[in-house]
Amino acid sequence: MTTLQLRNKHRCFDGSQEFYQHDSKTIDLPMCFSVYLPPQIKHGPVPVLFFLAGLTCTEETFMIKAGAQRLAADYGLMLVSMDTSPRQTGIAGETDHWDFGAGAGFYLDATIAPWSSHYLMERYITHELTEIITQQFPAKKDRMGIFGHSMGGHGALTLALRHAGLYQSVSAFAPICAPSQCPWGQKAFTNYLGENPEDWRAHDTISLLEDGHRTSELLIDQGLDDQFMAEQLHPDLLEKTCQKVGQKLTLRYQEGYDHGYYFISTFMADHLKHHHDALNRL
Repeated sequence: MTTLQLRNKHRCFDGSQEFYQHDSKTIDLPMCFSVYLPPQIKHGPVPVLFFLAGLTCTEETFMIKAGAQRLAADYGLMLVSMDTSPRQTGIAGETDHWDFGAGAGFYLDATIAPWSSHYLMERYITHELTEIITQQFPAKKDRMGIFGHSMGGHGALTLALRHAGLYQSVSAFAPICAPSQCPWGQKAFTNYLGENPEDWRAHDTISLLEDGHRTSELLIDQGLDDQFMAEQLHPDLLEKTCQKVGQKLTLRYQEGYDHGYYFISTFMADHLKHHHDALNRL
């Protein structure tokens, strides 16, 4: 069993906000994650909801900024968030760009050296971290949801599509919907996966849907004042593709909202209700 180092612990809405570090076998380096344990764990295991944060964020960002703990306490949901990449790998240039490398792992397993030695975020989340949460915390392993923001929205959508049955609910805030068709995604995919766009399809939401992957009904919120929407996010392409292939989608455009956590916190209640309802229908 993985040894966890408790870094911080805070009482929060009659539950417990906790921050951990451990030596990751997958990443081959220390990794950090955070867990909110709702008060309902006194009575037994609870559903668990994984949040994948965006570019430059850490395992702390969501827990500090999103205002999700009060709602999670009401619904009896465990919240889990993790760092957005390995750190201090020794790879040359990993901190040179804010949108690639450290803080920008894109929730995939890199196949191109030197990134492939440590940047294995998909395997870390779907296997190692999931195993830690279900074995060492009171989590219902058959009641798991996933959601995220921006790069993390991309991660939530692609991991749910790629790992059918692992997550029973999915949502996203302002996700990168078509990374193969935007500068952020093209930069990351070229360096992590190589220059052949065919190798990118397995990590692109639009391509995964076109290739037959499906998941539970998607809830997505997108701010209309988001400065990244037109160039980087492309929610219109996701909407068209979901209509074409029959993937259930609720896409809501929110007037006046930008890309940040004020936007996320405003609609957090809707997303946690979406997950609570889906996880409790099972």
